Amino acid sequence: MGSEGKEKILIFGGSGYIGSYMVKASILMGHPTYIYSRPNSPNTHLLQQFQSMGVIVLKGELEEHEKLVSALRQVDVVISALAFPQVLDQFKIIDAIKVAGNIKRFLPSEFGCEEDRITALAPFQVLLDDKKKIRRALEASGIPYTLVSANCFGAYFVNYLLRPHNQQDDVIVYGSGEAKAVLNYEEDIAKYTIKVATDPRTCNRIVIYRPSKNIISQLELLSLWEKKTGRTFKRVHVSDQEMVTLSQTLPHPDNIPVSIVYSLFVKGILMSYELAEDDIEASTLYPDLHYTTIEQLLDIFLHNPPKPASAAFV
Repeated sequence: MGSEGKEKILIFGGSGYIGSYMVKASILMGHPTYIYSRPNSPNTHLLQQFQSMGVIVLKGELEEHEKLVSALRQVDVVISALAFPQVLDQFKIIDAIKVAGNIKRFLPSEFGCEEDRITALAPFQVLLDDKKKIRRALEASGIPYTLVSANCFGAYFVNYLLRPHNQQDDVIVYGSGEAKAVLNYEEDIAKYTIKVATDPRTCNRIVIYRPSKNIISQLELLSLWEKKTGRTFKRVHVSDQEMVTLSQTLPHPDNIPVSIVYSLFVKGILMSYELAEDDIEASTLYPDLHYTTIEQLLDIFLHNPPKPASAAFV
């Protein structure tokens, strides 16, 4: 696919977990693709791989305002996939976009919950509150934006919930295991994100990735896995109260994952609100872009299981 006439896309956090999927999707869809990377990035091999695919790597720190502005003036669209410790650093990107004056769309680092409609367990809620600060600043800035609520990273949470690389017969179930969540394959999240980043219909809107076949509970996921593997697993339940206690007693940042798992898979915050008539849902916006269903994702794990990621909760 040629890149003539395609928007130039710059990705922050492009060598990170979800960011690397975004880079590959951008290339696949024919966009001239750029990464803004720290000079001392530990992901040298991945960056070299991206460069061999035609990606332009721009080196700089987020604190280097002039370098940021210079990088932004080379592109049309900006996607931030910065991990949660760097969420508030996006104020620097917003300030630089204002100066550059040429950016057609900015997508901040969301890709999780629709934080304006849910309430999570602390300290997860603290992270969501930081994302809200970026939302409010972006809305006030006049910069064209799209906000993405991608829900759960599917491959990551299949690894986390089912532990398919292990040989144990026990599977931990959080709470009752009946709360519904939304698990979307990372490749699909990336493809949808590149699509919405350049779609006039999504300008200054929130897009929610909630395809009907990817709404599932822990118990349903485990039952489906048992059918595919022919194995039977013992369900070991961790109580609601035990998880709340851990979120309050574990040292920071060890208390963050348990508060996220509790919020997603015990309280079911991803499905705690109904989609309104004017909401934009990605799979209905792009009916010709076939997404990976949960069943198809489990088939991938069955035949060519993705390796677990170290940390990709938010």
